[in-house]
Amino acid sequence: MKYLVIIGDGMADRPLKELNGKTPLQHSSTPNMDKLVRKGTIGKIRTVPSGFQPGSDVANLNILGYNPTDYYSGRAPLEAASIGIVLKENDVAYRCNLVTLKYNKPKTKAVMEDYSSGHITTEEAKELVLDINENLGSSDISFYPGVSYRHIMVWSSGASQIECTPPHDITGKEIADYLPVGDGEDVLRDLMLQAAGILEGHPVNRKRMQGGKKPANSVWFWGQGKKLNLPTFRQKYSLEGALVSAVDLMRGLGIYAGFEILQVPGITGYLDTNYVGKAEAALEALKRVDIAYIHVEAPDEAGHSGKYKDKIKAIEDFDKLVVGTVIKGMQSFNEFRILILPDHATPIAVKTHTDEPVPFVIYDSRIQKDNKKQGFDESITERDDILIFEEGYKLMDYFIGEKE
Repeated sequence: MKYLVIIGDGMADRPLKELNGKTPLQHSSTPNMDKLVRKGTIGKIRTVPSGFQPGSDVANLNILGYNPTDYYSGRAPLEAASIGIVLKENDVAYRCNLVTLKYNKPKTKAVMEDYSSGHITTEEAKELVLDINENLGSSDISFYPGVSYRHIMVWSSGASQIECTPPHDITGKEIADYLPVGDGEDVLRDLMLQAAGILEGHPVNRKRMQGGKKPANSVWFWGQGKKLNLPTFRQKYSLEGALVSAVDLMRGLGIYAGFEILQVPGITGYLDTNYVGKAEAALEALKRVDIAYIHVEAPDEAGHSGKYKDKIKAIEDFDKLVVGTVIKGMQSFNEFRILILPDHATPIAVKTHTDEPVPFVIYDSRIQKDNKKQGFDESITERDDILIFEEGYKLMDYFIGEKE
């Protein structure tokens, strides 16, 4: 048996008046997912347990079969692992976004204009982060470049209980009420202030502004935590796995789970990502491993931007180029199961993650069910004849161990 999990990050949404009361998922043309729904097992899952902030870290840990209550320590340690940072027991890793702040004329107030600095390129960002580390790094503080706007700061023996707000949650809002709060806040705030001074006149930003692009004029810390103590997927399920994602967070989670991390050119985490390349890499990996995990970030990024047309495009490309490619390619295996779901909702109206249950479908090549007229969308969660997983980590147990 071969297993394939496909995650449309943030794909679930809420009804929009611009779409006549439909969600982007309901409005989109998704013939491939719809086909699997009509022949598969459908249900809903609570991917974000009560008491946790909704995010891809908690949600995907849950989907992979790890109870976040037992294993979750923070987002940043996962991203640190993805770029080769080996955390010591007392290290605290922080996610360090390169962001664009919009100041008033006297520079007494600032608004979070863009949590991604206009999706700054990895090459530009690397130069900025290395310069920040050269100027602000110390025996206790180190900055590490990651991908695009997503980077890591490691604070040796640092504070981890500071209240930090994800920057994508405060787009368009003044930052004063969302700065780090708690024991150690002074260190983070001072680093942010000093980094802003380094970035303001940096040649990379001058060139970006000359080209009409947003400058990366500040850093923003959040998602902190210490390294995870996680059993591998093989130890838990006796299966070898592989994962493909453009996102550091997901690759780090895969590393902790002991998965092979697939390298695919042209994957960006946005609308221009190499969808087909991801699907083909997973199919090739399944020739040597038992389970492959495909993560596609594009719907989530569109949700954060609040652009429903972009989200529809991301969903339709996901269906055609990922799911369509997979359906065709999986036919080469005698027996297989496919699990498709969003890891959480990222509604256009709120531009951030929410924690409502999301739909899923499990297709088993040996079984043909009959869910007439049902498409893959949020309406699945309203049915009373579906599987329900309030404890999301139990879905993987069912997916791997289901016998019919």
